[in-house]
Amino acid sequence: MEQYEKLNKSFLNGEWIEGESERTYNILNPYDNSVITSVRLATAKQLHQAFECAAEAQKEWAKSSVEERLEVLRKAAEYLKTNREAIIDVIVRETGGTVLKANVELHLTLEILEESLTYVDEIYKARQVPAAIEGKVNYIYRLPLGVVASISPFNFPMNLSMRTIAPAIALGNSVVHKPDIQVGLTGGSIIAKAFEYAGLPKGVLNVILTDITEIGDDMLTNPHARLISFTGSTAVGKHIGEIAGRQLQRAALELGGNSPFIVLSDADVDRAVEAAIFGKFIHQGQICMAINRMIVHQSKYDEFIQKFVEKAKSLPYGDPRDPKTVIGPLINERQMEKALKMIEEAKRDGVKIALEGKRIGNILTPYVFVDVDHSSKLAQTELFAPIATIIKAKTDEEAIEIANDTEYGLSSAVFTNDLEKGKRLALQIDSGMTHINDQTVNDAPNIPFGGNKASGLGRFGNPWVVEEFTVAKWISVQTKYREYPF
Repeated sequence: MEQYEKLNKSFLNGEWIEGESERTYNILNPYDNSVITSVRLATAKQLHQAFECAAEAQKEWAKSSVEERLEVLRKAAEYLKTNREAIIDVIVRETGGTVLKANVELHLTLEILEESLTYVDEIYKARQVPAAIEGKVNYIYRLPLGVVASISPFNFPMNLSMRTIAPAIALGNSVVHKPDIQVGLTGGSIIAKAFEYAGLPKGVLNVILTDITEIGDDMLTNPHARLISFTGSTAVGKHIGEIAGRQLQRAALELGGNSPFIVLSDADVDRAVEAAIFGKFIHQGQICMAINRMIVHQSKYDEFIQKFVEKAKSLPYGDPRDPKTVIGPLINERQMEKALKMIEEAKRDGVKIALEGKRIGNILTPYVFVDVDHSSKLAQTELFAPIATIIKAKTDEEAIEIANDTEYGLSSAVFTNDLEKGKRLALQIDSGMTHINDQTVNDAPNIPFGGNKASGLGRFGNPWVVEEFTVAKWISVQTKYREYPF
């Protein structure tokens, strides 16, 4: 069994390298603040070296065969499966996620790797399109983009890192990847170890363990970075988009959410409550597509609240290593303070509480606010905590209007017994994804995953990710002498 605590170094040009900063960072277990491992942070100079190595390695990797890329991706997946038990333990201890969450995360990570096997042959494949000029044959190719700069967050770090790394490698690119240092093992080192085991040529994947204090915007401004792939907050995403725009650089941005969960007048309340509990409280609500607002038709409103509160207050909380635990810790004190501040502000504003939670160590037990004004700060903020908000809608149509009244547009859900009506209304919701008779937290490697408005740019998932991570090339062949007008 691997001892992942020892993988507390950056993986640069195929070697595990100690950071050169004077600073070290302690990766903590969010449940009890115990130190999992200490990392000597990498410097901006080392980051620059990583990009140089990635640019050089990519030239050769772009020439690799379909079979070579298939073998690497298969063996990386094999490594994760073989070391499953140890990896689950690290995910739980480092992210504060429950055993269920850790299993879901590893499952999603493996799905991404397995889906990437299906499109390794997309580069250099010629597609013919008709030509208006006599004797001309048009070929369209997709070529590797180059070096991808990848930045992933703390909440589902392995899944959200692999979502960029696997397609990039499958399509002949190289990667410089910076996980959130709080989860450097799950979001970076374990993935690097898997690809090292798989025999990926050195320099194709570089994982740098560092923070913004050390490197500033250097992940974004490096001239070798052809694409910046970022998952995180909308504020940071806007900053990245601004820099990318100035540099005429591609950006794939999966940002914040304010996902509505809509219960229509004909919905099955019991089913809706079951779904809402999961979609709100999985990983303590620390998911960009977690339910942020429950919008319930007035005819179902009181019943929904009563049943939702009953279920929420019975959720087991505590040590996430206990398989029975549903509510584990928030990732850090800053996130806890943000959540508590939002609760206090809502109380001061007179928002009605149907369930008062409490702080127990680093755990926040569920809060449920009801009769929430959809224009209030509480309803318009991405909460990223086990805080539920329930809003009353007079009509089904008003429920859709309320759902769209946000700057975000990532995920959404509609509960109804009329599936045709559900699909019709789903198309009216301004979000990248809508789930009928399900909750908002859904992902798969073969769907267009991404958001509208302030929730981001671009789409992950096959085949959309192929377009994001390659460049189109038109080659025309004139097979017959062409007459020119002069």
